[in-house]
Amino acid sequence: MAVATQSIQELCINSIRFLAVDAIEKSKSGHPGLPMGAAPMAFVLWDSFMRYNPKNPQWFNRDRFVLSAGHGSMLQYALLYLTGYDSVTIDDIKQFRQWGAKTPGHPENFVTPGVEVTTGPLGQGIANAVGLAVAEAHLAAKFNKPDAKIVDHYTYVLLGDGCNMEGISGEAASIAGHWGLGKLIALYDDNHISIDGSTDVAFTEDVSKRFESYGWHVIHVKDGNTDLAGIAKAIADAKAVTDKPTMIKVTTTIGYGSPNKQDTAGIHGAALGPEETIATRKNLGWEYDAFVVPEDALNHTRKAVERGASYESEWNKVYADYKAKYPQEAAEFERFITGKLPDGWDQVLPTYTTEDKALPTRKHSENCLNKLGAVLPELIGGSADLTHSNLTELKGAGDFQKGHFANRNIHFGVREHAMGAICNGMALHNSGLIPYGATFLIFTDYMRAAIRLAALSEAGSIWVMTHDSIGQGEDGPTHQPIETLASLRAIPDLTVIRPADGNETSGGYKVAIEKSKAHASTLLAFTRQNVPNLAGTSIAGVAKGGYTIVDCQGTPDIILIGTGSEVSLCVSAAEKLTAVGKKVRVVSMPSSTLFDTQDAAYKESVLPKAVTKRLSVEAASSFGWHKYIGSEGDTVSIDTFGASAPGGICLEKFGFTVDNVLAKAKALLG
Repeated sequence: MAVATQSIQELCINSIRFLAVDAIEKSKSGHPGLPMGAAPMAFVLWDSFMRYNPKNPQWFNRDRFVLSAGHGSMLQYALLYLTGYDSVTIDDIKQFRQWGAKTPGHPENFVTPGVEVTTGPLGQGIANAVGLAVAEAHLAAKFNKPDAKIVDHYTYVLLGDGCNMEGISGEAASIAGHWGLGKLIALYDDNHISIDGSTDVAFTEDVSKRFESYGWHVIHVKDGNTDLAGIAKAIADAKAVTDKPTMIKVTTTIGYGSPNKQDTAGIHGAALGPEETIATRKNLGWEYDAFVVPEDALNHTRKAVERGASYESEWNKVYADYKAKYPQEAAEFERFITGKLPDGWDQVLPTYTTEDKALPTRKHSENCLNKLGAVLPELIGGSADLTHSNLTELKGAGDFQKGHFANRNIHFGVREHAMGAICNGMALHNSGLIPYGATFLIFTDYMRAAIRLAALSEAGSIWVMTHDSIGQGEDGPTHQPIETLASLRAIPDLTVIRPADGNETSGGYKVAIEKSKAHASTLLAFTRQNVPNLAGTSIAGVAKGGYTIVDCQGTPDIILIGTGSEVSLCVSAAEKLTAVGKKVRVVSMPSSTLFDTQDAAYKESVLPKAVTKRLSVEAASSFGWHKYIGSEGDTVSIDTFGASAPGGICLEKFGFTVDNVLAKAKALLG
């Protein structure tokens, strides 16, 4: 094929392909197969359908694009460069996968403006896209008026065979079909190749029928390599279906244009190599040097800048009219999208005295959620089929269902992993929503990838976890978390909080809401069993992570450090030790994560180095506690699996009693 015979569409598509080929060849690392095969569908989508403004990547009413098959990241970087985003220059393309580049190995929203969510672990992106579509549907139902639609955009997601193999995609697609999210359109790059070779070795199901059974509208474009009109018609038909999401199966050839490697696993995750790069250029009639984009192609794709400015200008006029007609709604909308909290929002958080009734912290959590839900209409979420165990229902807020998208209680079903990723998508819609997802603490194992990605991608999701220890009781060791807290605390940038009572639960929610608005994620761990309200606990103390709630005159002989339901054991043991003349300090440490961020002077004031006799008490693994108790300290902990028995019996048998805390403290004191 000679260059002169290439249409403008072919020039643009091959520009995408060769930017990917050249960047991966230069870095000697990457996945060229997907960008080469998916370039036609991506070009048609970005050139003819998507509404976005390259010069304002955060324009509110833009269509969202998610590359769920994140290993093909050069596809997205090429599109961003070609359409005129300032975030990706040709020099950034040349620095693909290098230190400090805006073109990392997988798309990262906190690195590259224009990237909506962080993808790479397969299946996460399609579930994030469901969350983005949920956010659009909810906000449209809440704010739009018959004569003014200020929330009106689509979510497009490109996924591959690997995404469809991962279980999370099935969870997410199932609930998306149930909800009927008509503005969610998925383009499935059906290229039949994964790392192990042909997908026939492990993946032979009929994906179209599966999505149809989920309640999706399904279209098949049989020639995704050259049938641009077919791709365009499929997208147009998808947009015409408003009562269900659409999956467009686009059959492509991975590595299209590579004469010796296309349609093989060899082009999935490795550079073509110098000889095959030359052969591919010849095969596709590409006579341009590395990283050179033909002027005609660039002139065409950069028309997106003018279109984008026009789209945003049109929306601004619609919004100005909306603001004039509906000033109260507009004020709330602006508060949402600017991420501001209403004045005095935290004043609704309840406080308690020792005279107040002992309750499970999950019940205190329910009280907080409902107090906050009344003043924070952006608070939205729910449980993975455990609403009445997690106590996460917002009273009077209605159920988010098809036709009732303005409601705020989300029933995720038994889909912990998808729940996590959907919440992340809602948070990363960047419209001010505060999403929360809930289950039993032990089942964070099912959604750990989503929890980790929430922290990594600065999502601001809130995780509400209940049944936080062997105090969970009769369900036994399968349901009793042991190592869970330690493993969650190991996730960077995730704030883990385990409150001791009502005041600390309120403090935990104050931290969580503030962090959500600052694009950081928080996990709250609550008890099933009753805990007393303690003297000395406070909302403010939680923000410090660890603080003194019982103290003595002078330097303590011993410091007892507790979290959650075990803080009360420390308080009772301290009373007994004080009665026999010992000087005791009790430190509540609801969040070692937050405590570690305090300055050295504060940490020394709470845990002075001179006091080496320290005892930590937590109904979980001892792992991680030696950082706070030192070489001369000890733990009351559990490093085995639990047992099936009433919660109180479990706690007693495993040593979580005042007498055992007292005995361990006395042993330390000699």
